Amino acid sequence: MIYKDFNELLNSLGGILKIGKDGLEILNKERVVSDIIDELAYNAALNENKDLKDISCWLIREIAYDFNIIPSSIQNLYEARSRNEYKDITVPAINLRGLTYDLAKALIRTAKRNNSLSFIFEIAKSEIGYTQQRPAEYVALVLAAAIKEHFEGPIFIQADHVQVKDKNFKEDRDKEINNLKELIEEEIEAGFYNIDVDSSTLVDLNKKEVLEQQRLNFEIAAELTLFIREKQPEGITISVGGEIGEVGGKNSTPEELRAFMEGYLRTLKDYGSQLKGISKISIQTGTAHGGVVLPDGSVARVKVDFDTLRNLSEIARKEYGLSGAVQHGASTLPDELFGRFPETQTVEIHLATEFQNIIYDSKHFPDELRQKIYNYIKTELRNEKKEDQTEDQFIYKTRKKAFGPFKKELLDLPNEVKEAISREVEEKFDFLFKKLKAVNTKELVDKYIKPQKIKAKIPHKLAELI
Repeated sequence: MIYKDFNELLNSLGGILKIGKDGLEILNKERVVSDIIDELAYNAALNENKDLKDISCWLIREIAYDFNIIPSSIQNLYEARSRNEYKDITVPAINLRGLTYDLAKALIRTAKRNNSLSFIFEIAKSEIGYTQQRPAEYVALVLAAAIKEHFEGPIFIQADHVQVKDKNFKEDRDKEINNLKELIEEEIEAGFYNIDVDSSTLVDLNKKEVLEQQRLNFEIAAELTLFIREKQPEGITISVGGEIGEVGGKNSTPEELRAFMEGYLRTLKDYGSQLKGISKISIQTGTAHGGVVLPDGSVARVKVDFDTLRNLSEIARKEYGLSGAVQHGASTLPDELFGRFPETQTVEIHLATEFQNIIYDSKHFPDELRQKIYNYIKTELRNEKKEDQTEDQFIYKTRKKAFGPFKKELLDLPNEVKEAISREVEEKFDFLFKKLKAVNTKELVDKYIKPQKIKAKIPHKLAELI
């Protein structure tokens, strides 16, 4: 149910939670899981009253701490990889665009079954917009899922593609960078302790020298790294990622990696000699976000340049002390390729579109709702259709933008429907964990990650009321 006012929220917590001036007290842990966590997650996602939504998000985070579920930075694990203290593991970073609470539960179940802590929940700047999930909401849904599934330990939540828009940057540099800084601050406050800066959109391949091609990229990446270090909570070193080639563009080269890193490290040193830089580097290897879509709406088979992945990962580790290279745009690749990523020492892989496809294409997804969504795309988003696109291509590329407008309809699907779709996605999660060798990593993560509980600010309205 949606809480109509604070008293209704408070009444729902009776005998389970007690909110006072000293914070939150859990009176009955079993009833948290059985009686109220679903309700709090629903309100965190859908309550249109900002105060009640904020309070729901805050309650979930406070409960999570009591259940030993702690948003954490993956920094120390990646530093261990840079020292070759482990290898042959690729960390899956998974973007959840819709049915977030249900799919997060499926991902947690997969991790528990595989004795794994080496996985990341993430959401990109663009996804925050079109899925209508602000950072605090996304964190709350992930933590609520972990509570529901009796998870314990560090949980990694990442800001994917905190991306500079080239057009906006050229029109007003300061406005574009300040907007990104505002988003980063919001993400850190929400519990995102892993942030991927993406200024690769500023790379200018028309310039003759590789260093000059990468200049704006490394300068902005350094500026945003400094900002992150200034805003990160005491006791936490946020894991920051950089990017040298825009996904979908030309394949990255060793010269580009070296030009970026040397320029980045020089710029960073100018800000402060002890300033910690990025922990990983995203590169382009021939993939594209969402895959290359054919006229019939199917996805073309793409050849991944694994030699580039292996070579650049090695350079990143040996020459610059990074954990390695990151692969984007990979979820729609053929199944037989995923085992190659740990073999080539790819440190992290970003996966999104395939989970979206499973939702929309599931035999359990109500056809009436599917057609309603597709009609919305064809009417409300028709201006986004390119002249050379077929209708199938247009729908495939655009249906991600329906997750926000249809968020309530998706969350209000019958439980048996959501559970059936979740089982399909969970099967894919399980396949990926095994292929990426992200299994039996609990002891490894526990060795390097020592979670720090960072208290979230109590919502202003709640502070007034208590």
